[in-house]
Order: sequence, then C-alpha cells, then structure tokens
Amino acid sequence: MIKRIAHRLRFIPLPFLLASEAFAQEVEMADTMRAEGKIYVVIVVAFIVLAILAGFIVRTDRKVSKLEKEISANKGKA
Repeated sequence: MIKRIAHRLRFIPLPFLLASEAFAQEVEMADTMRAEGKIYVVIVVAFIVLAILAGFIVRTDRKVSKLEKEISANKGKA
C-alpha cells in the first residue's frame, strides 16, 4: 500500500508541490492589501477585465455565427 502511494506521489509535478508550500506560508502582501482595503480594488478590476473579455468572446461568437449562416445561405443558392 505504501509503495503504491509513494509511486503515485512521484508523478505529482514539482510546481504544484512548491505552490502548496507557498500557500502554507503567510502572504504578507495580501494581508497588507486586505488591511488597507485595496484588495477590493484588485477584485473589482479583475472582474471588469473578465467581463470585458467575456463580452468580446460573445460578440465575436455572434459575428462568426452570422457569417456562417450567410455562407450556408449562399451555398444553397449557388
């Protein structure tokens, strides 16, 4: 049983292990930003960026769908 667990742990990527150690330690920057109330600004800015990206993807998808319909309509006429 222990050999199987050790064998499986060998395949866990090193960055994942290092990241888990980093989360175990206290993050001073995050504590400072939270104490000063700036963390909310970071969250709002990240949300705005993600909303803009989502809007861009939806807009592009609609344009592509419209072009696909026009192409299929033109093939039916020809």
